[in-house]
Amino acid sequence: MNSTERRALAGLASLYVFRMLGLFMVLPVLSLYGSDYSGSTPALLGLALGAYGLSQAILQIPLGVLSDRWGRKPVIFLGLAVFAIGSVVAATSESVYGLIGGRILQGAGAIAAATMALAADLTRDENRGKAMAIIGASIGVAFVLAVVLGPLLANLGGLSAIFWLTALLALLGILLVWRLVPNPQVQIRRGPVSGDFARVLSNASVWRLVCGVFFLHLLLTALFIPLPLLLVEQLQLPSADHWKLYAPLLLGTFVVMVPLMRMAEKRQQVPAAMRLALLGLVFGGVALMPSTEGGWIVACLALFFLAFNLLEALLPAQLTREAPAECRGAASGLYATCQFLGAFAGGSLGGLLYGHGGAGSVATFVLGVLVLWSISWWQLRGIRLTVASS
Repeated sequence: MNSTERRALAGLASLYVFRMLGLFMVLPVLSLYGSDYSGSTPALLGLALGAYGLSQAILQIPLGVLSDRWGRKPVIFLGLAVFAIGSVVAATSESVYGLIGGRILQGAGAIAAATMALAADLTRDENRGKAMAIIGASIGVAFVLAVVLGPLLANLGGLSAIFWLTALLALLGILLVWRLVPNPQVQIRRGPVSGDFARVLSNASVWRLVCGVFFLHLLLTALFIPLPLLLVEQLQLPSADHWKLYAPLLLGTFVVMVPLMRMAEKRQQVPAAMRLALLGLVFGGVALMPSTEGGWIVACLALFFLAFNLLEALLPAQLTREAPAECRGAASGLYATCQFLGAFAGGSLGGLLYGHGGAGSVATFVLGVLVLWSISWWQLRGIRLTVASS
């Protein structure tokens, strides 16, 4: 890569880390500390966990398409400002409804599509797959940092400490994009967008990937409804010490994931690697089963997180190969919409199921989702879709 590409990727990968911390840091602690909010129930806490994903899902496509017209950076600046405001609302709330409102407002800063499209604008064709793999890997880094920092910060200052930090990171993100990331040398396009988006919707390979990221984040968010409580009850691990499990577990799986990702890219075996990773996600459901105890829970979580990090890196890289170049913002918007819609569905359904049937119900749900994902992955092989572009 040349100096411009390296500079762009350093800035945008860092921005992804900052933004995804806002989603991931509350995962391991919300069910533990959320009971301090007035009016909280398992279902409402699940909604608070997934609410961020709902507004993200609604706005990713409009803002992704808008970035094709306005330019990437103006959309990114706007989204980061809205995210910071939502973080302040969540940090100062005392009721679960205020928490939900803050999370919705956080998610309204939906810049994932514009950021991914900007990364594609600033890299040459021969380096684009590598660039998107780096972006995907940065999300894995954010996940590792978040599940370690989340319990530490919550132990020091409750959930509000996490939200104050995410507000600060959003402001730092604005500075980072302004000062470090180059301006893309691309023509801002005018006119109707329906034809561009129809091309994205008619691409079955794109649908396989966006369905994949939907299911991936649905599983992750649902898993973290019962998991923190399970660690306290089954492993006798106090909530303040959860980082001692997450840190070595996630760092170890991330170190293993990186060479696996590079091997799959180099040998052009990305689809096979994704199928294998899908199989590894089964162990997330196994970890929640009542019959799984002690060290087996840790082993199952290790396999789940390895599979999750691998898919988080490979899915966006593959998307850039399948989506038409001239409507990459729209494709990225669809991808990000499904990603965050999955987070909303996982939090909401996971909270409802846990409130009614405990961890075993969530485990059954996780395994059922994996069956559905496998069926959709197989059914979309080689299908040609037709979408009207008028």
